[in-house]
Amino acid sequence: GAKRWINLGPVNIQPTEVFKLAIILYLSSFFTRRAEILKQFKKVWFAGVPVGLGLGLIMLEPDFGSFVVVTVVALGLLFLAWLPWKWFTALVCIVATSMVLLIAMAPYRMARVMAFLNPWNDPLGKGYQLTHSLMAIARGEWFGVGLGSSLEKRFYLPEAHTDFILAVIGEEFGFAGMCVLIFCYAWIVWRAFSIGKQARDLELFYGAFVAKGVGIWVGIQSFFNIGVNIGLLPTKGLTLPLMSYGGSAVIVMLVSMALLMRVDYENRLKLRGFKVEV
Repeated sequence: GAKRWINLGPVNIQPTEVFKLAIILYLSSFFTRRAEILKQFKKVWFAGVPVGLGLGLIMLEPDFGSFVVVTVVALGLLFLAWLPWKWFTALVCIVATSMVLLIAMAPYRMARVMAFLNPWNDPLGKGYQLTHSLMAIARGEWFGVGLGSSLEKRFYLPEAHTDFILAVIGEEFGFAGMCVLIFCYAWIVWRAFSIGKQARDLELFYGAFVAKGVGIWVGIQSFFNIGVNIGLLPTKGLTLPLMSYGGSAVIVMLVSMALLMRVDYENRLKLRGFKVEV
């Protein structure tokens, strides 16, 4: 019964994907312009009002996976903005408790949690996706069966082109191919934080927050998707960044990569002595 797309005639838009990037840009701007509020308990909650409203709308869809991603990105940026430790710890505890309650109150979420603990208990029901994902990865062994030779993607594994594309990669390229892909994501995250650190050192604070926010987003979403595919985490409806088929998710992720390159470009301009507007 989830409704996660807005139909605009020939095009369907997933607003949650746009919101992920919007929250990075909003918090980056807020922390750059109003950093002093983070030290004032009576005013700091203003920053969280748009975030809370957006998260509420996401849960009305519902889309718990995106809810977790946006929450982690927001918490990560608050941590980088030096929110006082007492407030940050209290916020983390509140968020963790809320997530546990949201899972406990929804029977289908509890079923997913129980299914991922032992998918073989119900391989034709709740554990169907995960068991086929694990079989695909196991079939790939060390070096895979070859590009295009996957059997699971031939309608055995649901969502093989989106949520479970890593299982197909594991089947066709093996454990070695999965390790290369994970290394590529780690490299993107490392470069995003390197660019953000350089921007901060150059006093380009808005660009620093944007770069690090994109790094957190790519890192946490790829971690969740990979974790789901290998049975480390319960099944969620999250795409693998820059790999999964899609419309809104692909376009927004490409825009975020363009923003990351723009921050790097501005860093290089300032290192060469050019004036960069902040």
